[in-house]
Amino acid sequence: MATNKDDELFTKPHEEPTLINISTEVRNSFLAYAMSVIVARALPDVRDGLKPVHRRILFSMNDQGMQHDKPYKKCARIVGDVMGKYHPHGDSAIYDALVRLAQDFSSRYPMVDGHGNFGNIDGDGAAAMRYTEARLTKIASEMVKDINKDTVDFMDNYDGEEQEPTVLPSKIPNILVNGSTGIAVGMATNIPPHNLGEVIDAILAIMENPDITAVDIINNYLYGPDFPTGAIILGKSGIKKAYETGNGTIVLRSKTEIEEMEHGKKRIVVTEIPYQVNKSSLVEKIGNLVRDKIIEGITALRDESSREGIRIVIELRKDIVPEVILNQLFKLTQLQISYGINTLAIVNGEPKILPLVDLIKLYLDFQEEVFVRRTRFDLKILTDRKHILEGLKIAVDNIDAIINVIRNSREADNGQQELQETFGLSEKQSKAILEMRLQRLSGIQRDKIHEELTQITAQITELETILADRNLILEHIKNELLEIKAKYADPRRTEISNESYDIDDEDLIPEEDITITLTSNGYIKRVTTDTYKTQNRGGKGVKGMTTNEADVVDLILTTKTHTDILFFTNVGKVYRLRGHQVPEYSRQAKGIPAINLLNMDKNEKVRAMISLDEYSEDQTLTFVTVEGIVKRVPLEEFVRIRQSGKIAVTLKENDELFAVKKTTGNEEILIACSTGKVVRFNENDVRIMGRTAMGVKGIETVGGVVVGVATSSEGEYLLSVTDKGYGKMSKIVDYRLSLRGGRGVRTIEATEKNGHLIGTKAVKGDEDLMIVTNKGIIIRISLETMKVSSRSTQGVRLIKLNDDQRVSSIEIVEKQPEEEIVETEVKEQE
Repeated sequence: MATNKDDELFTKPHEEPTLINISTEVRNSFLAYAMSVIVARALPDVRDGLKPVHRRILFSMNDQGMQHDKPYKKCARIVGDVMGKYHPHGDSAIYDALVRLAQDFSSRYPMVDGHGNFGNIDGDGAAAMRYTEARLTKIASEMVKDINKDTVDFMDNYDGEEQEPTVLPSKIPNILVNGSTGIAVGMATNIPPHNLGEVIDAILAIMENPDITAVDIINNYLYGPDFPTGAIILGKSGIKKAYETGNGTIVLRSKTEIEEMEHGKKRIVVTEIPYQVNKSSLVEKIGNLVRDKIIEGITALRDESSREGIRIVIELRKDIVPEVILNQLFKLTQLQISYGINTLAIVNGEPKILPLVDLIKLYLDFQEEVFVRRTRFDLKILTDRKHILEGLKIAVDNIDAIINVIRNSREADNGQQELQETFGLSEKQSKAILEMRLQRLSGIQRDKIHEELTQITAQITELETILADRNLILEHIKNELLEIKAKYADPRRTEISNESYDIDDEDLIPEEDITITLTSNGYIKRVTTDTYKTQNRGGKGVKGMTTNEADVVDLILTTKTHTDILFFTNVGKVYRLRGHQVPEYSRQAKGIPAINLLNMDKNEKVRAMISLDEYSEDQTLTFVTVEGIVKRVPLEEFVRIRQSGKIAVTLKENDELFAVKKTTGNEEILIACSTGKVVRFNENDVRIMGRTAMGVKGIETVGGVVVGVATSSEGEYLLSVTDKGYGKMSKIVDYRLSLRGGRGVRTIEATEKNGHLIGTKAVKGDEDLMIVTNKGIIIRISLETMKVSSRSTQGVRLIKLNDDQRVSSIEIVEKQPEEEIVETEVKEQE
């Protein structure tokens, strides 16, 4: 409850209350606050690149004698002095600013030499200020050098009891070499750090040619930002825009290496990360992506960083392409960031966005002002000293008279007035004579005084000559900058690359021929096509994958890594993947469940895989079901397929999709039944339908099911293979052209010895045949070793099978050169 005294504070009878518009007051007060934040807190001055708190810290440390060659002092002492004299804000804010000045991962050229725990790149904070110690670095001494020579203006501190500089002399172009980050009111600055040597080269270039362009500077002197944490800048377009306009965005990418491990595995090693990225958070983010299965293929993640540098290790599965994982990490984590540049600084008390050339010219103007003020200060000191020496010379030349005047003086000023009147001395000269010991006025000192007077006169002449010629001033500034470069310049840390920052995963995967296999249990994998070497007809084959008796290879497709593949399932749905999206495995591995790649239901099985090099308007897809139903659909219906799949064909009850062929509209279709019959008809006998239509009858399948579908464009021969490893190759024209829906003509007779027909393929005769057994054995046979036989023949043995083996599927691939042919004993057919 308020007391009477409290009431008096708010109620003064002799003052009338004033009505004000609250919106006007809020607007005016907010503008005052905003300007205070902009000018006196959040934005750096273009001349020294410092915000007020950083400037006060460096000035206070210099004032306390904490130079680089002096002992460390407690940070609490520094913070206390800054807060008590210059910066009446919280001690934690001052200490945080001090810590940042000492962090070599935050500042390209640290201004504070910290002793103790000053935090790390993992985001761990510094120790309390009572534990840590600090002093200025050697380069920081260049920021405050000559500050006592009237090089900059001073102003009263917050309570008027101290004086503080409005800006530091800053012989270092700090606004560029260390940059600055700050959020004001309605505006923000983000100036990246640069390499000192390159910045000085750019300054000198502008001094030589004030009309130089930003592009010339980028190409020859200042190539771009140089961050303390290194990393790689991708492209120069962002740098060019930022330097020309003051605004721009660059892409900063981590520096990585790909290392080989045992057993053919590889790992990604990150050695440098982008500026201002928290390493610990970065590692945690990668771990979360792996745990949530957003990125797959990473088997181990370790942070092996030490005092020697950053080392983040990412181990990969053997089948994974490291560049693809790396590209995903660049897109989904801060291994790659966009760094916005906004060169906003205080110029003459106002915020201004500055292109590079303008910024450097402003810094040069300031350095010229500092040099002139320093030179004038030195000139004044020399002039004052010359004046005194001229008086001392008069005294030495008239030593007896001087002594006599002083001895006989009865005035309180010891004859000062009489000395001035008798010898024409000024007040300063006469006072200097009276304060000097008598022995220094002896004749011995005459030569020394004359020598010093001669030297000082020459120095004064030199300084006056410099001040009278701007070219000499600039030449001295140039020499001082070259001295700074020689002392403190170091090699560039950040690499600038012309590599694109928006790379598609596919660009990182080599385009190569691949073979995709799918088992009856739904396991899919990818191998390079040349994994299976060509063998003689009748060979035993090589082990293609590890299967069991309940799982056999069903489908084989030869395609390329960059080609689209359509997967058609037994229920009439279609899904799409790129070839490289099917994981690569060794020849013996069985692969992964297709349901992990395709968003299928549990009762779905892939029944056809079709490779699409490109989409064409005149192409159609011809569908054939197990019961012999045929349908044609325009290929363009399958250009866009959702992740959840798309209905490709509507099926009758108990029917399933068997095969899909890509056709042009002028081809002949051959459908084979397991009974050994084949029907051949023109595809135009089947009209084009919509996706959801059921289709029409293509072959009568009484007593069997469809086991093969071929087109005339695929080749001039029809290859037929039985489940017991027998086959033959006959001309397609030998099969009578008829109407669709018939029973067809015989291609190979189903007998005890031959087995039943399991597949037919249209071939040219110069390809290779790949035969897969139910035991996972794969043999590759050149069709050139097979004779063309008539339609009525029984066929020859293609593969030697044991009693428990059966051919499960066949596929035609392009011919490969024969190498290391495995000779096997061929048992002649009885």
